[in-house]
Amino acid sequence: MAHLLLLTIARGASVEVLPALGALAHRVRVIAPEASAVATRTDTDLVLLDARSDLVAMRGVSTSLEKLLPDLPVIGVFTEGGLVALTTQWAVSDVLVDTAGPAEVDARIRLALARSGADEERTARITAGELVIDEDAYWARIRGTTLDLTYKEFELLKHLAGHPGRVFTRDQLLQEVWGYDYFGGTRTVDVHVRRLRAKLGPEHDALIGTVRNVGYRFVEQPRRPDAAR
Repeated sequence: MAHLLLLTIARGASVEVLPALGALAHRVRVIAPEASAVATRTDTDLVLLDARSDLVAMRGVSTSLEKLLPDLPVIGVFTEGGLVALTTQWAVSDVLVDTAGPAEVDARIRLALARSGADEERTARITAGELVIDEDAYWARIRGTTLDLTYKEFELLKHLAGHPGRVFTRDQLLQEVWGYDYFGGTRTVDVHVRRLRAKLGPEHDALIGTVRNVGYRFVEQPRRPDAAR
């Protein structure tokens, strides 16, 4: 899993720009298209630049990124028609059409990371405030304390934390965490969320927010200065 930064003027979630991201496990943060803002984020592996509109401005952002962070891979996201504006003046590592499927998006991200020499070990961890999740070692810690989670509780927490702010319906969580072959009802999701909140404790149970009549989302909280690693 990679840490992606999506630069866009769109006000919706990342899936509004590139729908295929909703089917991938990469962690995506969305910020305004300003190169200076990217420079302050040290946990970014790759930038997705929303070039579906305002092509001149986005080309300028790409060149600014190249000057500030020459080793950071940047993938431009274009519409099919917008590709006619693509020239060597764009400082991008690769391009994607916004309708590209999950397999293509994931492949291009992996190739861009490999070419840039991104640290694969670092991308195996999700850090969200005081919560740290190690995907390979299958542990989750909050303020340095390891949480005693079942496999599904771990997978659910990892999935939510990997998409901070994104709202998932119960049906989506069943499909993406339990799998398409699971025949249980959506109440299973509610039960696991309740157990997760109990294990996070009253100080951190708000990490999993409820969106009334819709589902759940991960609410990232800032790390406190005295937080244990």
